[in-house]
Amino acid sequence: MRRSKRLVLLSKFLSDNPNRIFTLKFFGEKYDAAKSSISEDLNIIKDAFYEGGEGVLETIPGAAGGVRFRIKRPKEEIENFILGLCSVLSDRSRIIPGGYLYMTDIIFSPEYSSRIGEIFAQIFVEEEPSCVLTVETKGIPLALMTAKALGVPLVVARRDSRVTEGPSVNISYVSGSSQRIQNMALPTRALSKNARVLIVDDFMKGGGTARGMMELVRQFGAEVVGVAVLVTTALPVEKLVKNYISLMVLEKIDAETGQIILKPLKFQNDKEGF
Repeated sequence: MRRSKRLVLLSKFLSDNPNRIFTLKFFGEKYDAAKSSISEDLNIIKDAFYEGGEGVLETIPGAAGGVRFRIKRPKEEIENFILGLCSVLSDRSRIIPGGYLYMTDIIFSPEYSSRIGEIFAQIFVEEEPSCVLTVETKGIPLALMTAKALGVPLVVARRDSRVTEGPSVNISYVSGSSQRIQNMALPTRALSKNARVLIVDDFMKGGGTARGMMELVRQFGAEVVGVAVLVTTALPVEKLVKNYISLMVLEKIDAETGQIILKPLKFQNDKEGF
């Protein structure tokens, strides 16, 4: 196979399998090429990914080492994307009865959800999550795309246990917004004791659902390494969870005037992946 073709296939393979380690031997056998040729190819791809703002190709030393691609977009590109998303969601036609904001089309859009998932992954990749957890709501597409960008499994908590999933851990929690008691369940085989869990959700008002997921994780003896939310409300200021990152803050929604005020997250430090 000519190098030009191999470079295309290698680039696509790495992009399709982020955050996973592959050896030179693996690529040599896959593309029927010498390790030295593969090494040269990877150096070319590494420079192209970096210069194009697509991500970084890391070399992992040691007997079990190899190369790993991680998505890493420029800070300005991400901020512009979120700003554009704020603009789209601020259209007055998105206000629905009860003073709610319609976001379903954005969340279920492969274009938007994949970009949002990549941003969440970039922010939390250094925390080395071993899985992504969400609850069976509209946040599933965002959580799935985050899991894909991290190269880890997705785990979905349900509102009630299912006999088809075997024994489950069940908890009750208080919703932060409605103050109602809700139920949440997760099969016992879904999480290991040493799992490092990234929680992803589409919307947060009081933080009750996120805190419920955190409690569920603790029941397994696992660890929550972060909470990522697409949109949070400015009020109440005090959420039931403290450490979370939200890409947008809904400061105001007025059904009478049609005014929607959404503010984007400003990336300020290395903790946020930059």
